[in-house]
Amino acid sequence: MTVKPLGDRVVLKATEVEETTKSGIVLTGTAKEKPQYAIVIAVGPGGVVDGKEVKMEVEIGQKVIYSKYSGTEVKIDGQELTIVRQSDILAIVE
Repeated sequence: MTVKPLGDRVVLKATEVEETTKSGIVLTGTAKEKPQYAIVIAVGPGGVVDGKEVKMEVEIGQKVIYSKYSGTEVKIDGQELTIVRQSDILAIVE
């Protein structure tokens, strides 16, 4: 199944979070924070959204940092994905 976002929406797949801290402490599943790093899986067409012209600035395959509690989480074909507005993406990681 493929996901095709509409408007200024972007589909993200969270990257894996480290299991241990820099000091060597192993984190349990409940102690982990929601990851803020993700890979762009799909990008909407942009266009006029809420009366404003939106140009899509992210591309498929880019690594991004997004707002911590933004978007809608969905599970498709066993993958956990997050659908966010482009404005919820804070930065592109190069």
